[in-house]
Amino acid sequence: MTYQVLARKWRPRSFETLVGQDHVVRALSHALEQKRLHHAYLFTGTRGVGKTTISRILAKSLNCETGLTAHPCGQCAACTEIDAGRFVDYVEMDAASNRSVDDMAALLEKAAYAPARGRYKVYMIDEVHMLTGHAFNAMLKTLEEPPEHVKFILATTDPQKIPVTVLSRCLQFNLKQMPPDAIVRHLSGVLDAEGVEYEPAALRPIAKGAAGSMRDALSLLDQAIAHGAGRLVEQDVLDMLGTVGDEHLYLILDALLAGDGAALMTLTAQMRARSVDFDQALRELAVLLHRVAVAQMVPDAITDELEQARLAPYAAGMDAESVQLAYQIAVQGCNDLPLAPDEVTGFSMTLLRLLAFRPVTPPALAAAPRGQSAALQALPRVARTSAAVPPPAAVERPRLQVESAPQPVAVKPVPVAAPQPLPEPVRPAAKAAPADEAPPPWAEDEEFAPPTAAPETAAPAQPQASAAVGSTVALPRTNEDWHALVDQLDVAALSKQLAHQCEWRASEGGAIRLRLSRDMSHLIASGQDKLRAALQARLGTAVRLEFEQGEPVSQTVAQRLGAEQRARLEQACASMKNDPFVQQVIEQFGARLIEDSIKPV
Repeated sequence: MTYQVLARKWRPRSFETLVGQDHVVRALSHALEQKRLHHAYLFTGTRGVGKTTISRILAKSLNCETGLTAHPCGQCAACTEIDAGRFVDYVEMDAASNRSVDDMAALLEKAAYAPARGRYKVYMIDEVHMLTGHAFNAMLKTLEEPPEHVKFILATTDPQKIPVTVLSRCLQFNLKQMPPDAIVRHLSGVLDAEGVEYEPAALRPIAKGAAGSMRDALSLLDQAIAHGAGRLVEQDVLDMLGTVGDEHLYLILDALLAGDGAALMTLTAQMRARSVDFDQALRELAVLLHRVAVAQMVPDAITDELEQARLAPYAAGMDAESVQLAYQIAVQGCNDLPLAPDEVTGFSMTLLRLLAFRPVTPPALAAAPRGQSAALQALPRVARTSAAVPPPAAVERPRLQVESAPQPVAVKPVPVAAPQPLPEPVRPAAKAAPADEAPPPWAEDEEFAPPTAAPETAAPAQPQASAAVGSTVALPRTNEDWHALVDQLDVAALSKQLAHQCEWRASEGGAIRLRLSRDMSHLIASGQDKLRAALQARLGTAVRLEFEQGEPVSQTVAQRLGAEQRARLEQACASMKNDPFVQQVIEQFGARLIEDSIKPV
């Protein structure tokens, strides 16, 4: 007996066996049971989602010898002949090859005659959007008022090309693409019934490659069985499809997290040797990064426990901003791939771009430069800078009086290279201290010693640490102190926006209580950790952040910056209007000053 391909052998023959189109099955079943039948149906959807299959099941329901039913018997002459494609009162016409007005006129002429054997004449016009405009016009009258024994079923993959005059005369059903999980379950049942040995992991690449089409999935399954000599192995399926498995994508993420460029190039070479579709590989990488982002932001949305466990290390090892940037780079790499010299170059360049933009090692984890002590490396960045560059010998740095810890520990001067006498004359001692040495606004109670002059023969001044190790700076006591503290923080965009939108409420017990408007509350989850770390680094003590939701009473940093920006803009506009040259141009040439184009410096 001739072999019948799986796509035909396993075509559903009843509404109960139809997969993934429950909304259509429900509507048609109820219409058949209640005898509320429309004269024209339009099925839309991509290839292989069941348009022709539903048409045949509906034709059997209308002409089954057991009567008008939503459950055709499948055994009578009408049902078996419709399944075989030789029932005289069921006509399938391909509009791509029968698209002229003459073809339509011939069909409508036959429709006037009563059915030969069945209860209804059913005309199924596939790819109906391919009909010419004249053919559509020719069928309008019959489509609106057909004979009682005629039913029209139209199917198309492009409903946008069908005239609205035809759409308005039909009952339209949009068929969905099959989700991968539904395809995997159906393929598993087919393989069990066929007695084929398979690895469950081998079905997932087939479901992805089918792109929502069950017919394509069954065709790929046929091909995979032949490729594996009657067995389905995941690696064989991946080789057949030219795609990468999840393991390969996870290895790419591992190499990116480790900063291992050599491993990335090795993985690219292995993919090239397997003739992988690099465009599809980039898309799969983008999908994986999306799943990592979901695991970070909405972990409950991932219901598969195995996937949760697999994504957890990457969700914890990458910050949210890095995942978003990596996803954007991967998507942009897909767009740039056709412009690359070849796919391998474009793919590897995208991986190198991901490597170049990965987060750098925090300064606290970096190795100490040669010649600097461990104590110096432990100091904050500003303190290290001031300690590394000695101040002029004539000026003694003002000493910041801070609230000392219970047991303050003094920092020993950092040894420097053999000092050389300063060739320049000593500057007067009356020179003011630099502006950046001024006390912070939130430390207004603290005293600063005035600078004193050093004698001309004094030894080179030893660097002073900005604060003793173990000492702390006072927490902000007012909203203005909070503004000044935020202005000095060096944080990422989301954390900075969170700080700018907050109003200071209180500081007590090592906690800073902030108020944030409800429409900005989404910033807390993504920005509070980095903001707390920046505050702790700046204040030199552990800090807790407590948030309350409500409209700020006092001015926030964002509001202050906005007001300052508007003031600068108004000043710039006034300056332009009063400029003699601008006034002369306006008077002589009738020019007009476009204020929207003015940008404050």
